[in-house]
Amino acid sequence: MPDLRVVPAAMLLLHEQHDVQRSEPLLRRLQTDRVLKNPPVVAPVRGEQRYVVLDGANRVAAMRALGIVHIAVQVVDYEDAELVLDTWHHLVKGIGAGHFKGMLQAAQGVEIERSDASHARARLARREILAFVEYANGEVWTLQASGDLHQRTRRLNEIVDLYKVQARIFRASIDHLPSLLPFHDDVAALVVFPRFAPAEIIDLARVGACLPAGITRHVIPRRALRINLPLTVLSGGASLSEKNAWLADWLKQQLASRTVRYYHESTFLFDE
Repeated sequence: MPDLRVVPAAMLLLHEQHDVQRSEPLLRRLQTDRVLKNPPVVAPVRGEQRYVVLDGANRVAAMRALGIVHIAVQVVDYEDAELVLDTWHHLVKGIGAGHFKGMLQAAQGVEIERSDASHARARLARREILAFVEYANGEVWTLQASGDLHQRTRRLNEIVDLYKVQARIFRASIDHLPSLLPFHDDVAALVVFPRFAPAEIIDLARVGACLPAGITRHVIPRRALRINLPLTVLSGGASLSEKNAWLADWLKQQLASRTVRYYHESTFLFDE
């Protein structure tokens, strides 16, 4: 069974920025529905009473904005061999490719060079570049900046900040733009990001140095979805221990009523 707990919102550390395009609609939905549909997934920080949010930065940001001090989460072991840290890439839409190129030129401290896709992928795998950009006409450009992990993270945020307001960002799991074009219109470019390591995620989160929204992708084994917990329970005046006791009793009731289902296979959902 998943490890579900109620924890203080103040003890949750974000490792990436929340996405306003996603968090604001989520905030309105929480205000209307008054339930937490899917719990954020968190991992404990060794030697501390804090947790790194692996997935659910937008939910945490929305619930904090509502003044909810306790949040129901799913706690996982970051060293679980079945837990995979992967990468999302940004499919940028809604602005012209020429305008997008001009925006990237404004990035301070970033060197932009023409490349080919295979060489760019190799350099990204060796972490020699921050990211690379692929355009629909086949052009590939690398983005390079010097510095340590924290300095490069600041550069990545500055790059994404250039386009995240004007453009629409869709998360893509593949780094090959031609494979995506049949399913999308009005594409400006695909921004391809590197893979990060769990130790880097923990290091960034502990000091509040967040990555841009929508880059890290955690594949969580035995994930808990659609728990639909009433926000009145989480926002009420009961103590943390009382709320966790309520949650434990709720889980027993769900099992007794046979409403819990486990699906082992990979799944596509069309009602999100």
